[in-house]
Order: sequence, then C-alpha cells, then structure tokens
Amino acid sequence: MQGLLVVNAGSSSLKFAVYTLDATLSDPIWRGALDGLPKKPHARIVDQHGNELINQAVSLPAGEPALAPCRWLLAWLASISDITLHAVGHRIVHGGTDFATPVWIDADVLKRLHGLIPLAPLHQPGNLLAVEAIANQFPGLPQLACFDTSFHRSQPALAQLYALPQAITAQGVRAYGFHGLSYEYIISQLADIAPQHAQGKLIVAHLGNGASMCAIEGGRSVASSMGFTALDGLMMGTRCGNLDPGVMLYLMAQGMDYAALERLLYRESGLLGVSGLSSDMRDLQASEQAAARQAVDLFCYRAGRMIGSLAAALQGLDTLIFTGGIGEHAAPVRAKIIAHANWLGATLDEGLNDAHAPIVSPPGSRVRVRVMATDEEAVIARHLRQRL
Repeated sequence: MQGLLVVNAGSSSLKFAVYTLDATLSDPIWRGALDGLPKKPHARIVDQHGNELINQAVSLPAGEPALAPCRWLLAWLASISDITLHAVGHRIVHGGTDFATPVWIDADVLKRLHGLIPLAPLHQPGNLLAVEAIANQFPGLPQLACFDTSFHRSQPALAQLYALPQAITAQGVRAYGFHGLSYEYIISQLADIAPQHAQGKLIVAHLGNGASMCAIEGGRSVASSMGFTALDGLMMGTRCGNLDPGVMLYLMAQGMDYAALERLLYRESGLLGVSGLSSDMRDLQASEQAAARQAVDLFCYRAGRMIGSLAAALQGLDTLIFTGGIGEHAAPVRAKIIAHANWLGATLDEGLNDAHAPIVSPPGSRVRVRVMATDEEAVIARHLRQRL
C-alpha cells in the first residue's frame, strides 16, 4: 500500500500522520506524536478508529540525536506494515518572502529555508532536521514544504509594513503572520458546515503553547497578531508577545547579549515567566498561587485587547472562533476573553461553553462564538495530494 507521511516537527515534539493516496479518504491511517524530546521521549499513536497502538516511553535510535526522532518514526512504520511512502509533507514555520505556496524541497530550497532560522529559532531548526533525516534514509523520496506564513500573503500591503526605513523593509523585515495552516483548515471546515458565515468578518484565535489571532474576511487573511517572527502579538506559553522594543534596548544596555535575550523572549517569558510556575495553562488554572492567577488573567486581557485591534482591521466582527489546545479545551479562559469583548456583541452561554459545544454563544448573539478543532496535518495532506 502506498501512503503519504505528514510531519510536524518541533524542538520538543514530533507529530505525524499517515494517509492513503486516495483523496476521498480524509482521515489518516495512523496519527501520533513523540513528546518529551530529547530527554524523555514518549510515543502515543492511534489508528483511524481511535484505537491506541502505543502510549509509552520509547528509546530513540543511537547516533545523531537531532535526527533520532524521525529515524524512530520511520523504523516504527517499517515494523508494523507493508506501507510504501509515496511522498512526505512538512509543516515549515517560516517561508520568508520567497515562498508563498507549498514547494517541493531540493538542495536550493533547503539552503534558503536554513537562512530563515533566525526568524523562527524555536521551530525552523526542528522542521528542517526532519526533512534531512528523511532525505538521509530515502534520498529520492519527494518532500513538500507547506508554510505557516503562506496564508497571510493575502494581507493588504499596509498590514505587512513596519514603520522602518525602506532599505530595511527591502531586506524582508515585514509582518508575515503564522499558524497559517491552522487558519486554512478552520476556514475550509467552516465553508463546509456554515458557508454563509465563512465569507463574513471572522477572527480565529489559535490558542496553545504558541498563540495567535487572525482577522479573516472572504476567506482571506486581513491582519494577524504575529509579525516578523513568532514572538509578536499574544502572550504565549514561554514567549512574551507584544513588547516595547525599548525594553530590549534597556536589557542590552544592562549587558544582556543576543543569546540571553533570545532565551528570555522565546523560552523564559509568557505564562512561565509571569507565573514562575509553568507554561501549561492547565497547571496554572489548577494552582492557587497568586502569580498563576495573574498569568492567566494577563493572557486573557491581552487576547481581549487583540480582538479589539483585529475587529478594527475588519471594520466589524461576525464570528469569533476558538481553536488550539487552550482555545478548544479551556472553557474558563474562553469566558474571560469574551468578557473583554462584550462591547463588540460577543457573549457566551455558560452551559454551552462549559460543555465545549460547537457554538458557545446564545441564540441571537450579535457575534457568533464557535469552538473548532484544528488539523494542520490534514491541510498538508491535501496539498500533497493536489501536487502528485
């Protein structure tokens, strides 16, 4: 049997899904993740019926540690079936100015994607290591790069500009936006279940360890909370979100070098930094510590402010959609965020919200509030099938 492998590789996890070549089959044969990388790898894999095949700590292959997760995955696939991989699709976080659509990866493309690592240091290295690990084992296997930035290329020119000298803008310093594969999936699903709403003025809130929001009209990105890098906008698990650039100048003047500043902004801030406890929203919601409550409150306040900003970009708001781990599962967080957006006409039905219903706003609410699961792997599989 021939199949398609979709890989979503990061610094601490490797998510994957395996699909058939049949375009009418939307569900993967297997879906899973390796978490706890690199020190405590744990694998969980389920089949298309939800049956759990693996849920345990695993040992990664010896050799180069950075390539080991993908090598483990390829070995596992070889051990359980006679499936032959026809092509692989990858989530690549940053496509820069060069890549507006998915592209087959060759040596030149890979080199250019390596050049974008400074723009996404948490994600791009892991994305590209997965490409290299698969290429090492299967040199002739086609691999497709699908970019989180592509969806936002439809934004108006003004939405992509910073107030910097044109010479710097010409170097590619502009607002890109991220989580585009997630937004693409949400829009495609909404078009299926509520086509009359999919063309309206929408804000999609992708809230997880990484968090962003996107203003969408007519199915196209109008504005995003994230910009040049995946640091901007909302407060996140370990990332700071919006920050006065003067803070960075101050810290540099105090002697903080590039490496320390990068570590602070990407790995030591956000929910973790404010709470001093955890980057996981579930831990903070369960905690009685004042700092944990403050971190949650700040997360919701920042999100509420961003809804107002994006509604201004849209000149109105018809539908607000929550997705991502926090957006889909944290009902109290949704409630706090919506409390900051009541002035726009967004309200919640408490019972529907607590039940994580598909629509959590009451009938007649001026702004519909939805909860939708996202599936970036399905979008990548669709792009693969379209190009084969």
